[in-house]
Amino acid sequence: MARRVSLFVTCIVDQLFPQIGMAMAEVLERLGFAVAFPQAQTCCGQPAFNSGYRQEARQVARHFLEVFENCESIVVPSGSCTSMVVHHYAELFADEPRTRSRAVSLAARVHEFSSFLTEVAGVEDVGARFEDVVTFHDGCHALRELGIRSAPRRLLANVRGLELRELEPREECCGFGGTFSVKFGELSGAMARGKAEAIIQTGAKTVVSLDPSCLMQIQGALSRAGLSIRTLHLAEVLASR
Repeated sequence: MARRVSLFVTCIVDQLFPQIGMAMAEVLERLGFAVAFPQAQTCCGQPAFNSGYRQEARQVARHFLEVFENCESIVVPSGSCTSMVVHHYAELFADEPRTRSRAVSLAARVHEFSSFLTEVAGVEDVGARFEDVVTFHDGCHALRELGIRSAPRRLLANVRGLELRELEPREECCGFGGTFSVKFGELSGAMARGKAEAIIQTGAKTVVSLDPSCLMQIQGALSRAGLSIRTLHLAEVLASR
């Protein structure tokens, strides 16, 4: 098991939710990992990639490769950013064989946070305590592109004092979708309201997810509805003692 990890905290965590990055580092250090934060990191390139700006996305992705290429394991608090590096860098550099090879090699060492804990570190109980009723939102990229379903639930099942109540429907999008929420604001808002209604039905007081972008979307819908339900990243719950 690798004992040294490097954090890629993503743009949204860096700019809006730094506490998520701190919580992730706390959990990893509690498990005995030496945690590094490469200062030169920026973005994974996903916003440009999803908007069709491939040249700009390649420029950002190339920088990511340079920053993280020599890292043993890279842990990410986001399914969408993880998926960008793991699945789409090879596509971005399809016409550059050497760079594509570097991207494929790096992809094998990039892990979404919950998947790293359960599949790489082999840990499902991090010693957390969180006295609350929670529900869990599956982000689309983590669920559909990375196939992450059970890992976060297994981790939550071992949190003392926590009761998990599943959403119905369980795998419906929150409506964020990055630039989708900007280009199709009304549709995005309607999807967020549907998600908020599903959360209300569970009776949960906290919504947990793997993606800060989803949490931002969901918190907005809950706040506009005047609800006191809070949103937390899985790392924040697992860091709780």
